[in-house]
Amino acid sequence: MGHLYFLFKKSNPYFYPVSETLQKYLPERAVESCFELIKAHGVHLKIVNHRVTRHGDYRQMPQGGHQITINASLNKYRFLITLVHEIAHLVAFERFGRRIKPHGVEWKRTFQQLMLPFIRPEVFPSQLLPLIAQHFKNPKASSGTDTRLSVALQKFDPVDRTKSYVFELPMGSTFRLYNGRLFKKGKKRVKRYECIELATGKLYLFQPNAEVDFVRE
Repeated sequence: MGHLYFLFKKSNPYFYPVSETLQKYLPERAVESCFELIKAHGVHLKIVNHRVTRHGDYRQMPQGGHQITINASLNKYRFLITLVHEIAHLVAFERFGRRIKPHGVEWKRTFQQLMLPFIRPEVFPSQLLPLIAQHFKNPKASSGTDTRLSVALQKFDPVDRTKSYVFELPMGSTFRLYNGRLFKKGKKRVKRYECIELATGKLYLFQPNAEVDFVRE
């Protein structure tokens, strides 16, 4: 699909079509509240084709506006978390200034406050709620680093069982990344796995829930 550009300004009265579009990407009971957040902060929301390296991002535009970009390929629950994550950057910078750390304590508190109204059974399935509640006691820079939550969220993605999680692979097995690079799985170091890139011999650490292609030898 192509890019969708949504520009919200307080002086612009034409919001209804955008609210209608958000229903495609968000849980039904979260649409109105997200719509109000977007309007209140003058967000230029850009929904784009899938990007492997990130779910979303926020940046201040040269003219002073705010742009948030999110992958259209995310399931509704991950889309919601990502959208609020990025709005929290915007709000934290406005409240505390641009010198704060992007994922520091100010952002964490802001993210918690903005996300709290959504952590309820009308928005999230019952199997996700305990994991989300636990995650937001101390939110991470990426929900992808919370393995339990990430794997639970991935169950709501379109089915693609051609992919495997790193933690599922046998020790010493070979896997391929989206860019063709090959790695051999090694031992677990606390939370992540040591993996050797076959072409260079360099050691890399992989999250357990990283999705890869298992290479059968």
